[in-house]
Amino acid sequence: MMTFTTFLSACALIILGFVLMECFVYGFHKYIMHGILWKIHQTHHKKGKGWFELNDVFLVFFASLGIGLIFSGLSSLDARLWLGCGVSIYGMTNFFFHDIVIHRRMRWTYSIRNRYVQGLIRAHHAHHKHIDNTEGEEYGLLVFNPKHIPARVSSSQIPE
Repeated sequence: MMTFTTFLSACALIILGFVLMECFVYGFHKYIMHGILWKIHQTHHKKGKGWFELNDVFLVFFASLGIGLIFSGLSSLDARLWLGCGVSIYGMTNFFFHDIVIHRRMRWTYSIRNRYVQGLIRAHHAHHKHIDNTEGEEYGLLVFNPKHIPARVSSSQIPE
């Protein structure tokens, strides 16, 4: 059975894994995806036909990081397990906000009246206004310049 101290340590490692992924994704996105792997990532910046993009290979890469950590730490319930859980939770969060909320790859009717989420959407749209890999901004997902957060959200500001 897990002690309270072990439980707190596990929670801290999950949070650490989540936070480290936002940092890792920022650097990877800015310097690798918009650098040497731009040929793959550009499929995400240009409208294409179909549901899948070549860029989705990055999803497989990031998912394998979390899964690998989980499996390697599962037998001993060590830090790798909990870090892998944080990485996986980040991946699910990224999928929800990036693919469903921002790019609406799964459609259903909903409106978002949260200022932070509106800022997240605006920041990502600011990132996508650059169609090449030489200029850009907002390479992270959850951490972005607060200038994108609206003072208030009205129904006319809710993106479609």
